[in-house]
Amino acid sequence: MSTRSTTTMPSTMRPLINPPTLIDYKGVRFLIVDAPSNNSLPLYIKEFERWNVTDVVRCCEPTYSKDPLEEKGIKVHDWVFGDGEAPPSTIVNEWLALIEKRFSEYERRHTEAEAEGKEGEFWRPVRGEVWCGGAPVLVAIALIEEGMSPLDSVAYIRERRRGAINNRQLKFIENYRRRSKGKCVIC
Repeated sequence: MSTRSTTTMPSTMRPLINPPTLIDYKGVRFLIVDAPSNNSLPLYIKEFERWNVTDVVRCCEPTYSKDPLEEKGIKVHDWVFGDGEAPPSTIVNEWLALIEKRFSEYERRHTEAEAEGKEGEFWRPVRGEVWCGGAPVLVAIALIEEGMSPLDSVAYIRERRRGAINNRQLKFIENYRRRSKGKCVIC
């Protein structure tokens, strides 16, 4: 299933060469995208709006200004680590805290909407867009925390994004241990 937007774009805007990859498991949703540039950022912003992206995590050195995203209410997190490397524990901790916070906010708003009889109007947003060679590793960590086995998380991501996760990252994921121990951190 393609995640390419079907909305009409101005004639000066071209479609993205590599469309975003949606990773959706038990309602935990992430987009993995290539690194935007200032020139291509408007195309990415359209995709982010389409998927209700709340946060952008930049794992590599920035290639675009974060101002246009923040003007749209999208929070940008610069958690840079080596391209193709595993994330350091500080970034893993920040990542888990971010997704726990965002999912807690979603659950609170969803409960309020249900109480007001508007649950059908409330759509689960994508919690984050991550890019660069480290993005699939962060998403794999989220899937593991949701209860998926490490190797299944890699296969799940690779089925949707060919070439994701190199051997060094695979070893990191194989050794990663779920921290929530039965209690879903990101539900």
